[in-house]
Amino acid sequence: MQRKLAAIMAADIVGYSLLMAENETATYAELRTVFDALIDPTVNRHGGRTFKTTGDGFLTMFPSVNEAVDAAIAIQQGFDKGPFQLRIGINLGDVIEDNGDVYGDGVNVAARLEAMTEPGHIFVSGAVVMAAERNRGDLFAKVGRRRAKNIPELLNVYRVRRSGSPWAAWQRVPQVLRGTAARWSYGVAAVTLILIGTQITPLPLAAMVSRIPAVLSLGQTRTRPDPRPSVAVMPFATMSGSVDQPYFADGLTEDVTTALARNSELQVIARDSTYAVRGQDTDIRKLGAKLGVDYVIEGSARREGDQLRVSAQLIDVGNGAHLWSRSYDRKVADVFTVQSELTTEIVAQLAPYIGRSEAAAAAQRPTDNLQAYDLVLQARDRYRHGATDQNAILEARGLYQRALEMDPAYAAARAGLALTYIAEVAQRPGGQSAAPELDLGLSEARQAVRLDPNLGLGYQVISFGLALQADYSGGLQAAQRAVDLNPNDPDSMMALAKAQVRFGDYGDAVANAERARRLHPMAPEYYAYVHGQALYADGRRKEAATVIGECLVRAPRDSNCLLIQAALQGANGDLEKAQATLTSLIETRPTFSLEAERAYRRFGDKPLMDEFLQDLARAKAPETA
Repeated sequence: MQRKLAAIMAADIVGYSLLMAENETATYAELRTVFDALIDPTVNRHGGRTFKTTGDGFLTMFPSVNEAVDAAIAIQQGFDKGPFQLRIGINLGDVIEDNGDVYGDGVNVAARLEAMTEPGHIFVSGAVVMAAERNRGDLFAKVGRRRAKNIPELLNVYRVRRSGSPWAAWQRVPQVLRGTAARWSYGVAAVTLILIGTQITPLPLAAMVSRIPAVLSLGQTRTRPDPRPSVAVMPFATMSGSVDQPYFADGLTEDVTTALARNSELQVIARDSTYAVRGQDTDIRKLGAKLGVDYVIEGSARREGDQLRVSAQLIDVGNGAHLWSRSYDRKVADVFTVQSELTTEIVAQLAPYIGRSEAAAAAQRPTDNLQAYDLVLQARDRYRHGATDQNAILEARGLYQRALEMDPAYAAARAGLALTYIAEVAQRPGGQSAAPELDLGLSEARQAVRLDPNLGLGYQVISFGLALQADYSGGLQAAQRAVDLNPNDPDSMMALAKAQVRFGDYGDAVANAERARRLHPMAPEYYAYVHGQALYADGRRKEAATVIGECLVRAPRDSNCLLIQAALQGANGDLEKAQATLTSLIETRPTFSLEAERAYRRFGDKPLMDEFLQDLARAKAPETA
């Protein structure tokens, strides 16, 4: 029995029983022809495997969503010319493979999508859209959130646009309206009024056109790789008289960002990217352009004693219009209520198909102890994942421990504490897998997800720790769970990419690294390193050299990027350049050696690990430090 992540296609022929009743022999013969001449060859060509047939339907597993979607389109195009009509549903999910059969929610959701699909069409889940290549955003049209039998959560459903299908003619409409609730409503209302007007008094064509809002002009359209609205939460300004409390406004910014990011219908830019452009420009449209977003949220927080005032506004980057603004005057103890209301109202503006109760549920109260919450905000401010300051790790650890003394069930504090233990071990040269702090960190992280099963950070930390223990399969599963819970968290996405590199899923690792960098345009060099490493692993060496070269332009002494550059140069036979790169690497990281790399297993237990070591050896990398 093997558990894996797979793309599942469920398909069913419409009205097959009726056709069989009318002419059983001819219908069956035509069906066999369709399977032999169209379905089976197409599935095989795209690397799929049909694991179940039901007479008039079939279930197929593919290694990637791109192959599954391409196969589905090709099959539907074949059915356009035949006597049958087909419905197809595709889902990306966790499945169990046992004795040739496949089970699990990944299969169940695909079957439910197929059941709600119209004949001749393809419905896919939100997970498929998120995992598809970034240049395929225009291929999917949002259907909405649908209830499916025996599936507790509402499904995010998308339709695949097919050339020549009735739906294809409408594919430009979402681009024109840019996906916002206000503009959709405005456009529909305007067109409706025009049509009503024509029923009352005939209007010349020019007069009709003049009444259409400028937002509907085709000249204003733009092609986007991802059709979802994108938003950046700018750092909330600190309005308090005390100069030692900026962490409170920063913590509020981060919590609102995290709450918004849980909604897969939105693209939410990483907190660190918005902080990187803070104060650079007063023109919100220019800031939005730097971050590549449609909307920006600005706000401020004032905390005086037990009084709290929070103000926020939502701005359309395209025209600078203020779509919504709100101020809250509350007690400090109501900070979580303020966060929840902020998130609910913003989501209601950007993604109206998300119910208000659902949005509010995404911002659960993490603790009843405000002092514990305050300590966690201070700990986050002191240490963030990826920093190398040992003193900062220890100071953050002390703050998390104090928070847990006040509230032992505070899951986020426990996950933060776990991160400090595992990060400390990760920075040590050699002997990491047996470090007692690593076991302690994993224990704390597992306790965090037991306290809050929806805590993405907890699974992210577990993935980090399991990778250090060389449990690459477990690390991959934990990283995938973190992304499932928080699809807009670039740290989780980059952790997944890193796990996929170690596990051998190189193409998916590249895709996730690219998505993470889009969500975090001002990301630290570690992001470029993982992206370049994934490209190197996937055999895309020229692209890897470009990414790593850009990294080293910005940070010439980044040891991770120097390492990948040395391997690329060694593989290309540029030995003189490779040796110069290794000299810089050793100056930056004196502990570097082939022995240390062999122990670290940067590429897991895959054959690529030996190839990587050989590339470094060609450049005369030292065997020992």
